[in-house]
Amino acid sequence: MRLNHQVENLLNMSRLESGVIEPKMDWCDLEELIYNVLDHLKDDLQFHKVVVNTDENLPLFKLDYGLMQQIIFNLVFNASQYTPKGAKIEIKVSYNLDVDFEYNPDKLCPCVITIADDGIGFPENEIDKVFDKFYRLHNSKTGGTGLGLSIVKGFVEAQHGKVTLENREEGGSVFTLRFQTLIMNTKEISNE
Repeated sequence: MRLNHQVENLLNMSRLESGVIEPKMDWCDLEELIYNVLDHLKDDLQFHKVVVNTDENLPLFKLDYGLMQQIIFNLVFNASQYTPKGAKIEIKVSYNLDVDFEYNPDKLCPCVITIADDGIGFPENEIDKVFDKFYRLHNSKTGGTGLGLSIVKGFVEAQHGKVTLENREEGGSVFTLRFQTLIMNTKEISNE
């Protein structure tokens, strides 16, 4: 499984570098996507407390499902590998609408996904380097290639999004993904 993950990362990086990545934007249920990723990572997460928080009546977002799946996978996998047993990993999805917002298929909406943990965080002098290709933290354990976070950055930017990393005051780190994307409110859709 780990070898497969490493090969997948290498292939994704070569696709990013060659400019072959063309996002296939379609309606994504981010809550479903997150739970699918967590199911794939259940063995890696068995000693962690995972919490998923999403806004009530979360709409569908126009994003690339495959790229989003790999982004969430890489971030949650890293959190599972580089935090101690018993650490909490929190995934949050929110969006911002004007109070008087009415569904408009051409209106972009800010979608924000955060993946936070209560581990030890990142050394301040290395935060700016973690998205660089092949960069590994000086105190990191063996086994990684240093590609996971650079792939995250490439896949987020391929969808015109932005990813940031910061340490939390209370300990641990938080990755924030921001996308300006179209939304579809599912409560307005009748059963078909």
